[in-house]
Amino acid sequence: MSATPAPPPSIAGGFELPRVLTRLRPGVILAGLIVAFFVVAAIEPSLVASGNPDKISLEEVLQAPSSAHIFGTDQSGRDLYTRVIYGARESLLIGFGATALAMLLAIVLGGVAGLFGGIVDGVVNRGIEVLFAFPVLMLALLFVAVFGPSVRTEIVAVGISSAPGYARMIRGQVMAVRGSGYVEAAHALGHPYGRVVRVHIFPNAMRPLVVVATLGVGQSIVWASGLAFLGLGVPPPSPEWGALLDAGRDYITQAWWLEVMPGLAIVLFALSLTTIGRYLQRRLEGVTA
Repeated sequence: MSATPAPPPSIAGGFELPRVLTRLRPGVILAGLIVAFFVVAAIEPSLVASGNPDKISLEEVLQAPSSAHIFGTDQSGRDLYTRVIYGARESLLIGFGATALAMLLAIVLGGVAGLFGGIVDGVVNRGIEVLFAFPVLMLALLFVAVFGPSVRTEIVAVGISSAPGYARMIRGQVMAVRGSGYVEAAHALGHPYGRVVRVHIFPNAMRPLVVVATLGVGQSIVWASGLAFLGLGVPPPSPEWGALLDAGRDYITQAWWLEVMPGLAIVLFALSLTTIGRYLQRRLEGVTA
């Protein structure tokens, strides 16, 4: 008689865990929960914070973290936890928006350079190299200084500043796929060039973008927070994470939580996205461990 196959993993009550969850490491699961928490906070902050982020209480100015205020209060007596939660919307909007803009520009520039090659590739590549000569933060600072601080300006500034790195990567991917055997076989079979690009080149060249975009969102939030810390972020009384860091730096010697708590939110979100991005990268490369 054949051996009875082992039952799938399950929890109490007979509920079977999806197979994909049994393959995830605890760190990846934790990272996913953290990202999910902040996404919920961005969509509907009242679900995880019941207070008013703009409520001023002069009797509770600069109170240290306690059971009443787990993140403490700021210089106006506002609950810092509530402000961090409500600030997730603008922070994540900047992160996802800037990354989406950077990817769009990178796909256009890198895709055109990689597909056409020759003079077009040379012109685009020289332009990318010129942008590379300026640090990302320098370009973003210049853009914000010209157009003024706002959420929209930060999205555009960080997105444009991040695009050259992504464009160079996409250019290399497109050129590598364009010279692969299956693309040459498609040409030999007489497939139209547009179909080859649409079916073979772009889908395979864009695969790494899933991982890069995941990493880019956290990086964009960090860059935007850096702009805010330099006084060029979203103006007060916005609870955007970078703006909270900027508002609390004058009190850092007497109220450490004003810097630590928003900074912790930035680090946790960026680190969680990086963990998920690394996991996706290993999966795409066929690494199961």
